[in-house]
Amino acid sequence: MERLTSKSHLTRKNIGVIGLGIIGRGVAGNLRRKGFPVFVWNRSPRRVPNFVGSPAELAEICNYIQIFVSDDEALLQTVEQLREKLTPHHLVIAHSTVAPDSMRAAAEIVEHRGARFVEAPFTGSKLAAEKGELVFYVAGDDAVLREARPILEASSKEIIEIGAIGQASAIKIATNMITAASVQAAAEALALVQVLSVPLEKFVEALRSNASHSATLAMKLPKMLSQDFEPHFSVKHMLKDMQIANHVGSSHYLDLGVTAAARDQLLEQMQWGHGDDDFSVVARKYLHEPGLAVQEELQMQEQGDQADASEAITGAAELETQDSEPQDADVPGSPPPLLSFSAATSGGVNETTRLRRGFLKQLLSRLSSGKE
Repeated sequence: MERLTSKSHLTRKNIGVIGLGIIGRGVAGNLRRKGFPVFVWNRSPRRVPNFVGSPAELAEICNYIQIFVSDDEALLQTVEQLREKLTPHHLVIAHSTVAPDSMRAAAEIVEHRGARFVEAPFTGSKLAAEKGELVFYVAGDDAVLREARPILEASSKEIIEIGAIGQASAIKIATNMITAASVQAAAEALALVQVLSVPLEKFVEALRSNASHSATLAMKLPKMLSQDFEPHFSVKHMLKDMQIANHVGSSHYLDLGVTAAARDQLLEQMQWGHGDDDFSVVARKYLHEPGLAVQEELQMQEQGDQADASEAITGAAELETQDSEPQDADVPGSPPPLLSFSAATSGGVNETTRLRRGFLKQLLSRLSSGKE
């Protein structure tokens, strides 16, 4: 990987920011503090300066547009909304973490209008965005990257050039695989230490001098111990990334067992209603009082069984109608199918439900016996 070193100077033209989530808000603030005129748009209206009515209106005002939307579908919808207003004067920078194919599709839409496109997913969460310390993985034409650099520098501490469009997304997904697996492993390690009656603080102290320690664990472990799950990177976003990784892996016949396990634990937290919490909330099931955690999971699974039974009855009645409907994939010009929670995860989770329930009931029984 090669770092961008060439400098260029951006005239003080307007910059548009689409998506005012945790990162988009931080980036817009950094741009304003550094003197850039910033206009913004978000799917749900916000009371913030220079909020415009649509992506198309933003493109009429701004030649430079940064996109911070959450997933594949949102990215493709956004560039479609921009399409008619794009000209050769526009430079679109896409920061979403999506499948490489989706990033390439977005680039094709933009470049078909003669506009320029930069792929720039990032690493860094809420605090990094607020401090202007994100790290961008960028891909695109060299001249376009040089033009985009002053904009990216306003919110970053490092910019790393990866290669062709789609390759930066591959790097971002791969690094998130390691992050999700590390936090899941740490949660399980805490569980083991706790069940053996070793103070959890001793584990944290020992880990600091261990080769497996990392910046991620330094940031997440204290919050896991205090059960502070304020979102810096949410469950729903990390789950989406693990679904992308598993989808890409299966399409290339890769057995990504650790990534699949991390995905399933994140999905479980989604089912418990913690999708907007920080993804380190996976520790919650281990650091609760054990009996309460087991009871909560059993209750959640029993409710899921009732819903599955209802869906099975409804599905049988609708089966003939569904089979006769045309498929979107056969319609010329329709967008490629996108990932969804149900398509990527439902099979593996449902197959183990009954076995897990039996194990959990036995565990609950033992815990109850031990208290008597």
